[in-house]
Amino acid sequence: MTDLMMETPVGTLHHIDDHRAPEPVTLLKTPETEQPLAAEEVPAPAEAVDRPDNPLADWLTVPDAPVLPAWARSAASIKANVTAFVRLSWWQARYHGIRTPKYLVKTLLLAARGFYRATVGLWPTLSAQDHSATVKALRAQSKAKPEDVELAMRLQLAHASRTRTRRWRFGAAAVGVAAATIGIMLADPMLQGGIATAVVTPLAYLGRGKEAQFLDQGAPPLRVDMSAQQLNDALRAAGLLKSGRASDDEKDAPRVSCSMGPVRDGRGWAVIFDLPRGGGKTASDVLAKREVIAQELGVDEIQVIMSRVRAAKGGNAGRVSMWVADDDPYLGAPNPSPLAKAETFSIWDPIPFGQDARGNRIEVPVMWQSMFFGGLPRRGKTFTQRLMTAAGLLDAYVRHYIADGKGGADWMPMRAVAHRLVMGAEDDAIEALKAMLAELLVEMERRFAILRELPTSICPEGKLTPELVRLKNLPVIFVTIDELQEYFTAMEKEDREQVINDLCRIARRGPAAGFVSNFASQRPDADSVPTKLREIITLRYSTQVVDKASSDMVLGKGKAAQGADASVLSEDHVGTGVLVTGPASYVTVRADYLDGTGFAALCAKGRALREAAGQLTGDAAGDVTAAADAAGVQLAPILSDALEVMRHSPRMFTTDLLAGLVNLDEDVYGDFNAERLAAELESAGVKRTSKQVKISGTTLAGYQRRDIEAAVPAEILLG
Repeated sequence: MTDLMMETPVGTLHHIDDHRAPEPVTLLKTPETEQPLAAEEVPAPAEAVDRPDNPLADWLTVPDAPVLPAWARSAASIKANVTAFVRLSWWQARYHGIRTPKYLVKTLLLAARGFYRATVGLWPTLSAQDHSATVKALRAQSKAKPEDVELAMRLQLAHASRTRTRRWRFGAAAVGVAAATIGIMLADPMLQGGIATAVVTPLAYLGRGKEAQFLDQGAPPLRVDMSAQQLNDALRAAGLLKSGRASDDEKDAPRVSCSMGPVRDGRGWAVIFDLPRGGGKTASDVLAKREVIAQELGVDEIQVIMSRVRAAKGGNAGRVSMWVADDDPYLGAPNPSPLAKAETFSIWDPIPFGQDARGNRIEVPVMWQSMFFGGLPRRGKTFTQRLMTAAGLLDAYVRHYIADGKGGADWMPMRAVAHRLVMGAEDDAIEALKAMLAELLVEMERRFAILRELPTSICPEGKLTPELVRLKNLPVIFVTIDELQEYFTAMEKEDREQVINDLCRIARRGPAAGFVSNFASQRPDADSVPTKLREIITLRYSTQVVDKASSDMVLGKGKAAQGADASVLSEDHVGTGVLVTGPASYVTVRADYLDGTGFAALCAKGRALREAAGQLTGDAAGDVTAAADAAGVQLAPILSDALEVMRHSPRMFTTDLLAGLVNLDEDVYGDFNAERLAAELESAGVKRTSKQVKISGTTLAGYQRRDIEAAVPAEILLG
């Protein structure tokens, strides 16, 4: 890879680290994290040396340009370039190494051609052609003057000289070849190889052609060859730069000016450029043309990361920071979540979320925020949503309200911690969800009443603070609802409108009272998740979706045109999505990985933390299955699963219980019928007081929850 330089305008050059997010990257700032400078910390303005009354102004003025080249201004940049050089050298060594036999054959062919050319070139000397020309001239003269005796003598002498010279030259050449052959045959094999190389190399060099290429030209591993010409051509093809006044003269064509780069930055190339003035194009126009630019650069659009450079970092409306990866930066082994090994965590700190394309850690503050997760099924949406809840598990002063419309196993471990846990979207679960939201609204109003009565010395902004959490026993409340569309599609119109209004109130007013909303849906359209709910969410994250319109439904209207487009992700990008944190702030993140086993372990750890702090409340405090897990007692799986399905119902028909078990774990319960269910429960110790249950005036075969709970060991129920 050649050293690439671009034209730099007069002015300040910006270091690559000035336009990269620090590690870790905190995507949002809260009022508590912003500290103004004290008066004594404000730097005093320096006196300029170029004042009109300064006679030494021209001599003292220092050019505002860096001394070192762009690639050598930081340890990270030097390391990246050295690493790239080593990778390139190693690749080239392997590439040409396996082609050595081909190169040897080509060398011998070139040496044969060179030998022929050498022979042709030496033949006039070996054959004494200079003397032959003299003899021919004399013969021609003797034919014209046959009586000239002196001419005949000169002809005889010239012929003798030609014959003698030819014999001597051919003899010397034959002796030399014979001696060289005998010497090579008698020499050491290594010496033979050296002699052969010494003979063949100049012959092969002599046999080369002007158009011939001895070594194959392989594509290096750094496929993106960033250069000024390539960048300008790509922008011109995208309609962002005008063409020159003559099609065959590009000197008059507008060109971008680069304030940095291109330089190696990690596993890619980084460049910061300004669009030329007078073209009427802005940085936003460049972001909207990412796919075209990627095509012109010869890469996939997922490899092109672009963003505006704001004025705070020396930018303007036409300055763009672009990073082009050598390959897909979102593939490979997943990054384990740091939360898996953490003992505790404060929800007031930014949550470790994942890494961006360059490998920078992304952290997301959730206090005073609400979150929405969307995307296609089996793309890691729920796993990513659980990361936010997992952070709250390690803070004993976080109270969890959980509702899962699918009712599967993803959120089952939360029964050990959750104050309220609603599983499924059946009629009883919908009633439980409505009751949970009503409870949350009452708690929210109670908290606002408490906060209003507190003096400003304790509650300066009328919002919850870390001190008030313990002082007034007001834990942060995490409201997590997965598969929202399941609830909305299963509800009647009146219930649906009521639930939507309740969720909007919680998302809009709840943050000041310490409520963190964490919602997710597979189909975030107007029917599944109303616009008035989605539009008040502050943080949005989308895994792969089918098109730009679907991406905008999750991330916000017009975000795809700004570059925040989740439709460019593929089915291979599991756990990767676009995170929008503000009107003009977004980043594509490969979320940390926390599997079901790790999440269950965090739930158990969270239960222990809450028991020690006296914060285990609600459903978790009375959940016999969670209590058994905490006590190390193994319940029969059929008992714990049946109790989970009947969590919201004191009694249930057999058909409904079977359907709930299949939804919970189809692999285990897919083949169950009423007879097998009864046999499994009986073997687990369940004694039915009645085989018939009455629900809403209908009597059918079913089970009482108290009968199943009676099979739980007494020491768990008592302790």
